[in-house]
Amino acid sequence: MWIPSVRHTAVLANAFRSTGCFRAMSSTRAQQVVEALPQIPFFDHVPLPYDGPSKEEVYKLRQEFLNPAKFLHFKEPVLIVEGKMQYLFDEKGKRYLDAFAGIVTVSVGHCHPKVVQPIVDQLQRVQHTTTIYLNEQIALFGKELADVMPGKLKNVYFVNSGSEANDLAMTMARLYTGNYDILALRNAYHGASTSTMGLTAHSTWKYNTPQGFGVHHMINPDPYRGMFGADGKAYAADVKDHIRHATPGKVAAFFAEPIQGVGGAVPLAEGYLPAVYEIVREHGGLLVSDEVQTGFGRTGSSFWGFQNHGVMPDIVTMAKGIGNGLPLAAVVTTPEIAAVMKDRIHFNTFGANPMCAAGGRAVLRTLLEGHYQQHCAEVGAHLEGRLRALAAKHDIIGDVRGRGLMLGVELVKDRATKEPAAAELGVAMEKMKDMGVLMGKGGLYGNVFRIKPPMCFTREDADFLADVMDLSLSAL
Repeated sequence: MWIPSVRHTAVLANAFRSTGCFRAMSSTRAQQVVEALPQIPFFDHVPLPYDGPSKEEVYKLRQEFLNPAKFLHFKEPVLIVEGKMQYLFDEKGKRYLDAFAGIVTVSVGHCHPKVVQPIVDQLQRVQHTTTIYLNEQIALFGKELADVMPGKLKNVYFVNSGSEANDLAMTMARLYTGNYDILALRNAYHGASTSTMGLTAHSTWKYNTPQGFGVHHMINPDPYRGMFGADGKAYAADVKDHIRHATPGKVAAFFAEPIQGVGGAVPLAEGYLPAVYEIVREHGGLLVSDEVQTGFGRTGSSFWGFQNHGVMPDIVTMAKGIGNGLPLAAVVTTPEIAAVMKDRIHFNTFGANPMCAAGGRAVLRTLLEGHYQQHCAEVGAHLEGRLRALAAKHDIIGDVRGRGLMLGVELVKDRATKEPAAAELGVAMEKMKDMGVLMGKGGLYGNVFRIKPPMCFTREDADFLADVMDLSLSAL
Protein backbone atom coordinates (compact mmCIF):
# COMPACT_ATOMS: atom_id res chain seq x y z
CA MET A 1 0.00 0.00 0.00
CA TRP A 2 1.33 3.46 -0.92
CA ILE A 3 1.94 5.74 2.08
CA PRO A 4 2.24 9.46 1.33
CA SER A 5 5.77 10.80 1.75
CA VAL A 6 6.52 14.26 3.08
CA ARG A 7 6.69 15.48 -0.52
CA HIS A 8 3.35 13.92 -1.44
CA THR A 9 1.79 15.31 1.74
CA ALA A 10 2.94 18.77 0.74
CA VAL A 11 1.64 18.34 -2.81
CA LEU A 12 -1.79 17.30 -1.59
CA ALA A 13 -1.98 20.03 1.01
CA ASN A 14 -0.83 22.67 -1.45
CA ALA A 15 -3.45 21.53 -3.94
CA PHE A 16 -6.11 22.63 -1.47
CA ARG A 17 -4.25 25.51 0.17
CA SER A 18 -3.98 27.18 -3.26
CA THR A 19 -7.75 27.43 -3.46
CA GLY A 20 -7.95 29.55 -0.34
CA CYS A 21 -9.75 26.82 1.60
CA PHE A 22 -6.76 25.84 3.77
CA ARG A 23 -4.47 28.85 3.97
CA ALA A 24 -1.78 29.14 6.64
CA MET A 25 -1.85 25.37 7.15
CA SER A 26 0.82 23.93 9.44
CA SER A 27 2.75 20.80 8.44
CA THR A 28 0.97 18.85 11.18
CA ARG A 29 -2.39 20.02 9.95
CA ALA A 30 -1.35 19.21 6.39
CA GLN A 31 -0.68 15.61 7.43
CA GLN A 32 -4.09 15.49 9.11
CA VAL A 33 -5.72 16.74 5.92
CA VAL A 34 -4.03 14.01 3.91
CA GLU A 35 -5.13 11.34 6.38
CA ALA A 36 -8.70 12.62 6.12
CA LEU A 37 -8.72 12.36 2.32
CA PRO A 38 -10.61 9.50 0.64
CA GLN A 39 -8.55 6.32 0.76
CA ILE A 40 -7.87 4.31 -2.37
CA PRO A 41 -9.29 0.76 -2.03
CA PHE A 42 -6.97 -2.00 -0.84
CA PHE A 43 -5.21 -3.87 -3.64
CA ASP A 44 -2.88 -6.81 -3.06
CA HIS A 45 -0.08 -5.99 -5.47
CA VAL A 46 3.44 -4.67 -4.90
CA PRO A 47 4.94 -2.95 -7.95
CA LEU A 48 8.42 -3.90 -9.09
CA PRO A 49 11.25 -1.51 -8.17
CA TYR A 50 11.86 1.09 -10.87
CA ASP A 51 15.45 1.76 -11.91
CA GLY A 52 14.89 3.67 -15.15
CA PRO A 53 15.49 7.35 -15.94
CA SER A 54 13.85 9.98 -13.75
CA LYS A 55 10.58 11.66 -14.64
CA GLU A 56 12.49 14.82 -15.48
CA GLU A 57 14.80 12.91 -17.85
CA VAL A 58 11.87 11.16 -19.54
CA TYR A 59 10.09 14.47 -19.99
CA LYS A 60 13.21 16.05 -21.51
CA LEU A 61 13.65 13.13 -23.94
CA ARG A 62 10.01 13.32 -24.94
CA GLN A 63 10.22 17.06 -25.57
CA GLU A 64 13.36 16.67 -27.65
CA PHE A 65 12.62 13.59 -29.73
CA LEU A 66 8.87 12.90 -29.90
CA ASN A 67 6.45 14.67 -32.19
CA PRO A 68 5.10 17.84 -30.52
CA ALA A 69 1.53 16.93 -31.50
CA LYS A 70 1.50 14.62 -28.48
CA PHE A 71 -0.01 16.23 -25.39
CA LEU A 72 -0.03 15.61 -21.65
CA HIS A 73 -3.16 15.72 -19.51
CA PHE A 74 -1.60 17.28 -16.44
CA LYS A 75 0.53 20.33 -15.66
CA GLU A 76 2.61 18.09 -13.42
CA PRO A 77 3.02 14.99 -15.64
CA VAL A 78 2.74 11.47 -14.27
CA LEU A 79 5.39 8.88 -15.12
CA ILE A 80 3.61 5.53 -15.33
CA VAL A 81 5.92 2.53 -15.03
CA GLU A 82 3.55 -0.32 -14.16
CA GLY A 83 -0.10 -1.28 -14.38
CA LYS A 84 -2.19 -4.00 -12.79
CA MET A 85 -5.91 -4.44 -13.42
CA GLN A 86 -7.63 -1.05 -12.76
CA TYR A 87 -4.56 0.55 -11.19
CA LEU A 88 -1.41 2.31 -12.41
CA PHE A 89 1.85 2.95 -10.55
CA ASP A 90 4.35 5.78 -10.89
CA GLU A 91 8.12 5.59 -10.47
CA LYS A 92 7.79 6.23 -6.73
CA GLY A 93 5.37 3.34 -6.26
CA LYS A 94 2.32 5.54 -5.80
CA ARG A 95 -0.86 3.80 -6.93
CA TYR A 96 -3.51 5.55 -9.02
CA LEU A 97 -7.03 4.49 -9.91
CA ASP A 98 -7.16 4.50 -13.70
CA ALA A 99 -10.52 6.01 -14.66
CA PHE A 100 -9.65 6.42 -18.34
CA ALA A 101 -8.20 3.01 -19.30
CA GLY A 102 -5.55 4.29 -21.67
CA ILE A 103 -8.21 6.31 -23.52
CA VAL A 104 -10.90 3.61 -23.26
CA THR A 105 -8.54 0.88 -24.44
CA VAL A 106 -7.82 -1.37 -21.45
CA SER A 107 -10.92 -3.54 -21.17
CA VAL A 108 -10.27 -6.52 -18.88
CA GLY A 109 -7.52 -4.79 -16.90
CA HIS A 110 -3.85 -3.84 -17.12
CA CYS A 111 -1.61 -6.91 -17.44
CA HIS A 112 -4.46 -9.33 -16.80
CA PRO A 113 -2.80 -12.74 -16.28
CA LYS A 114 -5.35 -14.53 -18.47
CA VAL A 115 -4.33 -12.23 -21.34
CA VAL A 116 -0.60 -11.87 -20.72
CA GLN A 117 0.17 -15.60 -20.65
CA PRO A 118 -1.40 -16.49 -24.03
CA ILE A 119 0.51 -13.60 -25.60
CA VAL A 120 3.80 -14.84 -24.11
CA ASP A 121 3.03 -18.40 -25.23
CA GLN A 122 2.38 -17.23 -28.79
CA LEU A 123 5.52 -15.07 -28.86
CA GLN A 124 7.54 -18.18 -28.06
CA ARG A 125 6.10 -19.91 -31.14
CA VAL A 126 5.71 -17.32 -33.90
CA GLN A 127 5.05 -13.60 -33.66
CA HIS A 128 4.33 -12.58 -37.23
CA THR A 129 3.42 -14.32 -40.47
CA THR A 130 0.84 -12.14 -42.32
CA THR A 131 -2.31 -13.60 -43.85
CA ILE A 132 -0.51 -14.97 -46.92
CA TYR A 133 -0.04 -18.10 -44.77
CA LEU A 134 -2.54 -20.00 -42.68
CA ASN A 135 -2.36 -19.49 -38.93
CA GLU A 136 -4.75 -20.98 -36.40
CA GLN A 137 -4.83 -17.94 -34.09
CA ILE A 138 -6.09 -15.59 -36.82
CA ALA A 139 -8.67 -18.07 -38.11
CA LEU A 140 -9.97 -18.99 -34.66
CA PHE A 141 -10.20 -15.36 -33.59
CA GLY A 142 -12.23 -14.54 -36.70
CA LYS A 143 -14.68 -17.32 -35.88
CA GLU A 144 -14.93 -16.41 -32.19
CA LEU A 145 -15.51 -12.74 -32.97
CA ALA A 146 -18.19 -13.61 -35.53
CA ASP A 147 -19.90 -15.74 -32.87
CA VAL A 148 -20.60 -12.65 -30.72
CA MET A 149 -21.97 -10.64 -33.65
CA PRO A 150 -25.72 -10.66 -34.37
CA GLY A 151 -27.46 -11.37 -37.65
CA LYS A 152 -25.43 -11.73 -40.83
CA LEU A 153 -22.41 -9.85 -39.47
CA LYS A 154 -20.06 -12.80 -39.89
CA ASN A 155 -17.16 -11.64 -42.07
CA VAL A 156 -14.12 -10.21 -40.29
CA TYR A 157 -11.25 -8.10 -41.62
CA PHE A 158 -8.51 -7.44 -39.04
CA VAL A 159 -6.56 -4.17 -38.99
CA ASN A 160 -4.51 -2.30 -36.37
CA SER A 161 -6.47 0.76 -35.25
CA GLY A 162 -9.85 2.43 -35.20
CA SER A 163 -8.73 4.87 -37.88
CA GLU A 164 -7.82 1.98 -40.19
CA ALA A 165 -11.11 0.22 -39.45
CA ASN A 166 -13.25 3.25 -40.26
CA ASP A 167 -11.14 4.04 -43.32
CA LEU A 168 -11.77 0.52 -44.65
CA ALA A 169 -15.49 0.76 -43.83
CA MET A 170 -15.71 3.91 -45.96
CA THR A 171 -14.10 2.08 -48.88
CA MET A 172 -16.40 -0.93 -48.50
CA ALA A 173 -19.53 1.21 -48.38
CA ARG A 174 -18.62 3.19 -51.48
CA LEU A 175 -17.70 0.08 -53.44
CA TYR A 176 -20.78 -1.89 -52.44
CA THR A 177 -23.35 0.87 -53.01
CA GLY A 178 -21.72 2.59 -55.96
CA ASN A 179 -22.46 5.85 -54.16
CA TYR A 180 -19.98 8.41 -52.89
CA ASP A 181 -21.54 10.68 -50.28
CA ILE A 182 -21.13 9.69 -46.64
CA LEU A 183 -23.04 11.06 -43.66
CA ALA A 184 -21.60 11.46 -40.17
CA LEU A 185 -22.46 13.48 -37.09
CA ARG A 186 -21.15 16.75 -35.76
CA ASN A 187 -19.14 16.19 -32.58
CA ALA A 188 -18.10 12.76 -33.87
CA TYR A 189 -14.61 11.30 -33.75
CA HIS A 190 -13.77 8.46 -36.13
CA GLY A 191 -10.00 8.65 -36.51
CA ALA A 192 -7.01 10.65 -37.69
CA SER A 193 -6.13 9.27 -41.12
CA THR A 194 -6.79 11.55 -44.09
CA SER A 195 -10.16 9.91 -44.75
CA THR A 196 -11.30 9.52 -41.15
CA MET A 197 -10.17 13.02 -40.23
CA GLY A 198 -12.82 14.05 -42.74
CA LEU A 199 -15.40 11.94 -40.90
CA THR A 200 -14.39 13.53 -37.60
CA ALA A 201 -16.21 16.75 -36.69
CA HIS A 202 -14.04 18.46 -34.08
CA SER A 203 -11.94 21.39 -35.24
CA THR A 204 -9.32 20.55 -32.60
CA TRP A 205 -8.65 17.22 -34.34
CA LYS A 206 -8.62 18.51 -37.95
CA TYR A 207 -5.59 19.92 -39.77
CA ASN A 208 -5.83 22.40 -42.62
CA THR A 209 -5.26 19.73 -45.27
CA PRO A 210 -7.47 18.25 -48.01
CA GLN A 211 -10.00 15.99 -46.27
CA GLY A 212 -13.66 15.17 -45.98
CA PHE A 213 -14.34 14.62 -49.66
CA GLY A 214 -17.99 13.64 -50.00
CA VAL A 215 -18.58 13.72 -46.22
CA HIS A 216 -21.57 15.58 -44.78
CA HIS A 217 -21.95 16.25 -41.05
CA MET A 218 -25.47 16.10 -39.65
CA ILE A 219 -26.84 18.06 -36.69
CA ASN A 220 -25.82 16.17 -33.57
CA PRO A 221 -28.74 14.54 -31.68
CA ASP A 222 -27.33 15.70 -28.33
CA PRO A 223 -30.06 15.64 -25.65
CA TYR A 224 -28.15 18.17 -23.51
CA ARG A 225 -26.83 20.74 -25.99
CA GLY A 226 -28.66 19.89 -29.20
CA MET A 227 -31.04 22.33 -30.89
CA PHE A 228 -33.95 19.87 -30.70
CA GLY A 229 -33.23 18.69 -27.17
CA ALA A 230 -34.07 15.00 -26.75
CA ASP A 231 -36.37 14.82 -29.80
CA GLY A 232 -34.65 12.10 -31.83
CA LYS A 233 -37.14 12.20 -34.69
CA ALA A 234 -36.62 15.94 -35.22
CA TYR A 235 -32.90 15.38 -35.73
CA ALA A 236 -33.65 12.46 -38.06
CA ALA A 237 -35.93 14.65 -40.19
CA ASP A 238 -32.96 16.96 -40.76
CA VAL A 239 -31.00 14.01 -42.17
CA LYS A 240 -33.71 13.36 -44.74
CA ASP A 241 -33.82 17.04 -45.64
CA HIS A 242 -30.04 17.15 -46.00
CA ILE A 243 -29.97 14.17 -48.36
CA ARG A 244 -32.56 15.88 -50.56
CA HIS A 245 -30.68 19.16 -50.75
CA ALA A 246 -26.96 18.36 -50.46
CA THR A 247 -26.47 14.99 -52.18
CA PRO A 248 -27.49 13.39 -55.49
CA GLY A 249 -30.27 11.70 -53.53
CA LYS A 250 -28.15 8.61 -52.94
CA VAL A 251 -25.60 8.01 -50.19
CA ALA A 252 -22.96 5.39 -49.50
CA ALA A 253 -23.14 5.24 -45.72
CA PHE A 254 -24.03 6.78 -42.40
CA PHE A 255 -21.45 6.57 -39.60
CA ALA A 256 -22.28 7.01 -35.92
CA GLU A 257 -20.92 6.15 -32.49
CA PRO A 258 -23.78 4.87 -30.28
CA ILE A 259 -22.31 7.08 -27.54
CA GLN A 260 -19.88 9.73 -28.74
CA GLY A 261 -16.57 9.12 -27.00
CA VAL A 262 -14.11 11.93 -27.69
CA GLY A 263 -17.13 14.21 -27.98
CA GLY A 264 -17.75 13.83 -24.25
CA ALA A 265 -19.75 10.62 -23.66
CA VAL A 266 -22.73 12.07 -25.52
CA PRO A 267 -25.64 9.61 -25.97
CA LEU A 268 -27.75 9.91 -29.10
CA ALA A 269 -31.32 11.09 -28.56
CA GLU A 270 -33.82 8.25 -28.18
CA GLY A 271 -35.47 7.24 -31.42
CA TYR A 272 -32.82 8.85 -33.59
CA LEU A 273 -30.90 5.84 -34.89
CA PRO A 274 -33.96 3.73 -35.86
CA ALA A 275 -35.36 6.66 -37.85
CA VAL A 276 -32.06 7.50 -39.53
CA TYR A 277 -31.31 3.88 -40.38
CA GLU A 278 -34.63 3.71 -42.24
CA ILE A 279 -33.96 6.98 -44.07
CA VAL A 280 -30.44 6.03 -45.12
CA ARG A 281 -31.53 2.63 -46.41
CA GLU A 282 -34.26 4.33 -48.45
CA HIS A 283 -31.50 6.34 -50.12
CA GLY A 284 -29.24 3.39 -50.92
CA GLY A 285 -26.78 3.69 -48.06
CA LEU A 286 -25.20 1.30 -45.59
CA LEU A 287 -25.22 1.82 -41.82
CA VAL A 288 -21.89 1.77 -39.99
CA SER A 289 -21.70 1.53 -36.20
CA ASP A 290 -18.40 2.74 -34.77
CA GLU A 291 -17.98 0.52 -31.69
CA VAL A 292 -14.36 1.48 -31.02
CA GLN A 293 -15.29 2.75 -27.54
CA THR A 294 -18.77 1.33 -26.89
CA GLY A 295 -18.16 -2.29 -27.85
CA PHE A 296 -17.48 -5.48 -25.87
CA GLY A 297 -19.98 -4.89 -23.08
CA ARG A 298 -18.72 -1.56 -21.77
CA THR A 299 -22.21 0.01 -21.84
CA GLY A 300 -23.53 -2.80 -19.62
CA SER A 301 -26.97 -3.05 -21.15
CA SER A 302 -25.69 -4.77 -24.30
CA PHE A 303 -22.52 -6.22 -25.79
CA TRP A 304 -22.56 -3.74 -28.68
CA GLY A 305 -23.67 -0.13 -28.38
CA PHE A 306 -25.99 -0.27 -31.39
CA GLN A 307 -28.07 -2.93 -29.65
CA ASN A 308 -29.15 -0.31 -27.10
CA HIS A 309 -30.94 1.47 -29.95
CA GLY A 310 -32.65 -1.59 -31.42
CA VAL A 311 -30.93 -1.29 -34.81
CA MET A 312 -28.88 -3.60 -37.02
CA PRO A 313 -25.94 -2.04 -38.89
CA ASP A 314 -24.40 -3.36 -42.08
CA ILE A 315 -20.82 -2.76 -40.95
CA VAL A 316 -19.35 -2.63 -37.44
CA THR A 317 -15.92 -1.18 -36.69
CA MET A 318 -14.06 -1.94 -33.47
CA ALA A 319 -10.68 -1.30 -31.85
CA LYS A 320 -9.30 -0.31 -28.43
CA GLY A 321 -10.99 -2.77 -26.01
CA ILE A 322 -10.75 -5.63 -28.51
CA GLY A 323 -7.03 -5.95 -27.70
CA ASN A 324 -6.76 -4.55 -24.16
CA GLY A 325 -3.90 -2.35 -25.36
CA LEU A 326 -2.58 -4.41 -28.27
CA PRO A 327 -2.60 -2.78 -31.74
CA LEU A 328 -5.70 -4.61 -32.90
CA ALA A 329 -8.92 -3.60 -34.64
CA ALA A 330 -11.49 -5.10 -36.98
CA VAL A 331 -14.21 -4.44 -39.51
CA VAL A 332 -17.11 -6.90 -39.35
CA THR A 333 -19.73 -7.00 -42.08
CA THR A 334 -21.85 -9.41 -44.10
CA PRO A 335 -20.32 -11.83 -46.62
CA GLU A 336 -22.18 -10.02 -49.41
CA ILE A 337 -20.66 -6.64 -48.58
CA ALA A 338 -17.21 -8.12 -47.92
CA ALA A 339 -17.22 -9.71 -51.38
CA VAL A 340 -16.70 -6.32 -53.07
CA MET A 341 -13.10 -6.36 -51.85
CA LYS A 342 -12.27 -9.35 -54.09
CA ASP A 343 -12.10 -7.14 -57.18
CA ARG A 344 -8.63 -5.91 -56.19
CA ILE A 345 -5.89 -6.88 -53.74
CA HIS A 346 -6.32 -5.34 -50.29
CA PHE A 347 -3.78 -6.26 -47.66
CA ASN A 348 -2.87 -5.29 -44.09
CA THR A 349 0.63 -6.39 -43.12
CA PHE A 350 0.15 -6.46 -39.37
CA GLY A 351 -3.62 -7.02 -39.15
CA ALA A 352 -4.19 -9.67 -36.45
CA ASN A 353 -0.69 -11.08 -36.55
CA PRO A 354 -0.55 -14.30 -34.47
CA MET A 355 0.57 -12.47 -31.32
CA CYS A 356 -2.26 -9.90 -31.46
CA ALA A 357 -4.78 -12.55 -32.49
CA ALA A 358 -3.82 -14.71 -29.51
CA GLY A 359 -4.18 -11.68 -27.26
CA GLY A 360 -7.51 -10.73 -28.79
CA ARG A 361 -8.83 -14.26 -28.29
CA ALA A 362 -7.75 -14.16 -24.64
CA VAL A 363 -9.43 -10.78 -24.12
CA LEU A 364 -12.71 -11.94 -25.63
CA ARG A 365 -12.63 -15.19 -23.66
CA THR A 366 -11.95 -13.30 -20.42
CA LEU A 367 -14.75 -10.81 -21.09
CA LEU A 368 -17.27 -13.58 -21.67
CA GLU A 369 -16.17 -15.95 -18.89
CA GLY A 370 -15.90 -13.10 -16.38
CA HIS A 371 -19.36 -11.70 -17.21
CA TYR A 372 -17.86 -8.24 -17.64
CA GLN A 373 -20.95 -6.85 -19.36
CA GLN A 374 -23.13 -7.53 -16.34
CA HIS A 375 -20.41 -6.15 -14.09
CA CYS A 376 -20.34 -2.91 -16.10
CA ALA A 377 -24.11 -2.62 -15.78
CA GLU A 378 -24.08 -3.04 -12.01
CA VAL A 379 -21.02 -0.96 -11.14
CA GLY A 380 -21.89 1.64 -13.76
CA ALA A 381 -25.38 2.10 -12.32
CA HIS A 382 -23.91 2.59 -8.85
CA LEU A 383 -21.34 5.10 -10.09
CA GLU A 384 -23.93 7.00 -12.12
CA GLY A 385 -26.07 7.27 -9.00
CA ARG A 386 -23.14 8.68 -7.03
CA LEU A 387 -22.41 11.18 -9.81
CA ARG A 388 -26.03 12.33 -9.97
CA ALA A 389 -25.90 12.91 -6.23
CA LEU A 390 -22.85 15.10 -6.80
CA ALA A 391 -24.77 17.02 -9.47
CA ALA A 392 -27.44 17.79 -6.90
CA LYS A 393 -24.73 19.17 -4.63
CA HIS A 394 -22.47 21.03 -7.08
CA ASP A 395 -24.01 23.59 -9.45
CA ILE A 396 -20.94 23.37 -11.67
CA ILE A 397 -22.12 19.95 -12.88
CA GLY A 398 -24.42 20.60 -15.80
CA ASP A 399 -25.00 17.04 -16.97
CA VAL A 400 -24.31 13.43 -16.01
CA ARG A 401 -24.75 10.97 -18.85
CA GLY A 402 -23.78 7.69 -20.46
CA ARG A 403 -24.26 3.96 -19.88
CA GLY A 404 -22.44 1.33 -17.88
CA LEU A 405 -18.79 2.23 -17.51
CA MET A 406 -18.89 4.85 -20.27
CA LEU A 407 -19.95 7.96 -18.39
CA GLY A 408 -19.51 11.70 -18.76
CA VAL A 409 -19.79 14.60 -16.32
CA GLU A 410 -20.05 18.00 -18.01
CA LEU A 411 -18.94 21.08 -16.08
CA VAL A 412 -20.54 24.46 -16.79
CA LYS A 413 -20.18 27.93 -15.31
CA ASP A 414 -23.92 28.50 -15.47
CA ARG A 415 -26.60 25.83 -15.81
CA ALA A 416 -28.90 28.19 -17.71
CA THR A 417 -26.39 29.33 -20.35
CA LYS A 418 -24.37 26.08 -20.27
CA GLU A 419 -21.15 28.07 -20.64
CA PRO A 420 -18.36 25.47 -20.56
CA ALA A 421 -16.15 25.36 -17.46
CA ALA A 422 -13.01 23.99 -19.10
CA ALA A 423 -10.50 25.77 -16.87
CA GLU A 424 -12.31 24.58 -13.76
CA LEU A 425 -12.26 21.02 -15.05
CA GLY A 426 -8.50 21.26 -15.54
CA VAL A 427 -8.02 22.39 -11.95
CA ALA A 428 -10.27 19.62 -10.64
CA MET A 429 -8.41 17.00 -12.71
CA GLU A 430 -5.11 18.07 -11.16
CA LYS A 431 -6.55 17.78 -7.66
CA MET A 432 -8.02 14.36 -8.42
CA LYS A 433 -4.68 13.20 -9.79
CA ASP A 434 -2.93 14.35 -6.62
CA MET A 435 -5.47 12.32 -4.60
CA GLY A 436 -4.88 9.21 -6.71
CA VAL A 437 -7.48 9.27 -9.51
CA LEU A 438 -6.51 9.67 -13.17
CA MET A 439 -9.45 11.07 -15.14
CA GLY A 440 -10.02 11.63 -18.83
CA LYS A 441 -11.44 14.74 -20.41
CA GLY A 442 -13.20 15.47 -23.67
CA GLY A 443 -15.99 17.30 -25.41
CA LEU A 444 -15.67 20.05 -27.99
CA TYR A 445 -14.90 22.55 -25.24
CA GLY A 446 -12.74 20.28 -23.07
CA ASN A 447 -15.15 20.55 -20.15
CA VAL A 448 -16.32 16.95 -19.76
CA PHE A 449 -14.92 14.34 -17.40
CA ARG A 450 -14.69 11.12 -19.40
CA ILE A 451 -15.07 8.22 -16.96
CA LYS A 452 -14.26 5.02 -18.83
CA PRO A 453 -12.11 2.82 -16.59
CA PRO A 454 -10.94 -0.75 -17.13
CA MET A 455 -14.03 -2.93 -16.91
CA CYS A 456 -12.74 -4.68 -13.76
CA PHE A 457 -13.40 -1.38 -11.92
CA THR A 458 -15.26 -2.15 -8.68
CA ARG A 459 -18.02 -0.61 -6.60
CA GLU A 460 -15.37 0.43 -4.05
CA ASP A 461 -13.40 2.13 -6.82
CA ALA A 462 -16.57 3.95 -7.87
CA ASP A 463 -17.09 5.25 -4.35
CA PHE A 464 -13.46 6.37 -4.12
CA LEU A 465 -13.71 8.20 -7.44
CA ALA A 466 -16.95 9.93 -6.43
CA ASP A 467 -15.54 10.96 -3.05
CA VAL A 468 -12.41 12.38 -4.67
CA MET A 469 -14.44 14.24 -7.29
CA ASP A 470 -16.67 15.66 -4.56
CA LEU A 471 -13.66 16.98 -2.66
CA SER A 472 -12.00 18.40 -5.78
CA LEU A 473 -15.16 20.24 -6.85
CA SER A 474 -15.70 21.53 -3.32
CA ALA A 475 -12.25 23.11 -3.45
CA LEU A 476 -12.85 25.06 -6.67
